[in-house]
Amino acid sequence: MAKSLSHCPIADNQSGKNAGLVLCTECHSIYRFVANVDMQCTCCGAELHQRKPNSLQRTWALLITSIILFIPANTLTIMNVAYFGNDDPSTIMGGVILLLQMGSYPVALVVFTASVLVPVFKMLGIAMILLSLKYKVNLTDKQRIRMFRFIEFIGRWSMLDIFVISILAALVNIKGVAVISAGIAATAFGGVVVLTMLAANNFDTRLLWDYK
Repeated sequence: MAKSLSHCPIADNQSGKNAGLVLCTECHSIYRFVANVDMQCTCCGAELHQRKPNSLQRTWALLITSIILFIPANTLTIMNVAYFGNDDPSTIMGGVILLLQMGSYPVALVVFTASVLVPVFKMLGIAMILLSLKYKVNLTDKQRIRMFRFIEFIGRWSMLDIFVISILAALVNIKGVAVISAGIAATAFGGVVVLTMLAANNFDTRLLWDYK
């Protein structure tokens, strides 16, 4: 078991790793790092690692999978409206275009932003951070941190389209008259949202300080 440290002075521009310290990601206790030893937090029992094992590999795998799912999420039917027995399937962009034709510009903008722009920005942002680390792109630590915080901020709006479909399916369900149901693209889109969230959570932000 490791012994927690209450005060660990670190020099300016020096990371905790370079100072020989390790942080518990569960309770944020700080310990002296001992190489080749399975360290465990004395406060919460979590395993201690200076960096998450295989963080970049897992993040890449989750990101690539989300990009693959993003294709059917935007090309297949996300919502089907059955009106008097006539089916009217709609994709994400089909729904945005229909809202524009109906004059609902604010709603169309919200749906387009939450369903298209936010996932694209999130995937591009994660990819840019990973590529900047791999190829040592000349970005400052603050720029990488701000980009990651922006990704985390916009991620909460990704599920808006799924919420709208769920609400409509619950409210509009009159058999023989009008029925709204989610299409297979809704599952793919939900997968994109979950996978991008997992990709961001699996990424060890402490790596941003190692690649300079």
